[in-house]
Amino acid sequence: MIQDIGAHRFDNSFRVTAPTARSHVLAFRNNKALMRIDEDGTLTLPRLADWGTSPHDLRCRYLFAIDDQPFFLVEREPAPACEGFSFEPIYALRQAEPRWLAFADETAYQLHGWYRDNRYCGRCGAELGHVPTSRELACASCGNVVYPRINPAVIVGVTNGDHILLTRYAQGYRKPALVAGFTEFGETLEGTVHREVGEEVGLAVTNLRYYKSQPWSFTDTLLSGFFCDVTSDPTIHVDHDELSWGEWVRRGDLLAELGGRYDTSSLTNEMIVLFARGKEPRA
Repeated sequence: MIQDIGAHRFDNSFRVTAPTARSHVLAFRNNKALMRIDEDGTLTLPRLADWGTSPHDLRCRYLFAIDDQPFFLVEREPAPACEGFSFEPIYALRQAEPRWLAFADETAYQLHGWYRDNRYCGRCGAELGHVPTSRELACASCGNVVYPRINPAVIVGVTNGDHILLTRYAQGYRKPALVAGFTEFGETLEGTVHREVGEEVGLAVTNLRYYKSQPWSFTDTLLSGFFCDVTSDPTIHVDHDELSWGEWVRRGDLLAELGGRYDTSSLTNEMIVLFARGKEPRA
């Protein structure tokens, strides 16, 4: 998955520091990220030296580090471009390599959106300021504290013997997916599984097995993956406001359904491939 960066170490602790010429300095504009992707899929992100201007002019904000490499955000608006790079759709990062650099840009995109959307206090309307030694934003007027937004959600592999339920969203992402949805207030993750499966495909499920989690910064989401079994009647009743299609697919047909070369960035696809190979968690 996109956060699986091998021997590289992600450090999200906050620091008070300034970029050097070799520091990565990232910019975003209208759901696009400043990057260069070569024909072979190799990703390059801009460093301060590529910008040809000062950190002060770019209004650089420290984000995080991977290994000993710090990453900064350009907060100047509108975000400028620099020679040799262009603003590309953020989801291009799903197939880009090296994976650790794609993960860095995706994570920076989440923080960019959080800073952009939290300039003023939602309680009193005063301007928010950065706490000097930590990540959160704080209001000097009323004391309100705002932390980065993280939306909990579930990905659900609903199984019926040797079949798994694949879906396709009514809008947006058009490739095969699994039942998924956000957790509501006062709800457990397990409760979300039961509610979303019932709402989207009209099925009741049992024997929930937790699989794995994933930070999905494209949508500010923390995903939790579950497998479960349909309880009795496997007849699918698709909610067409949410989905355009839902179908039981046999284990042996899954890889063909994904089109051979599948996207390794997401928890959804990892769970589908896991089931195809007969390695999903069992009761």
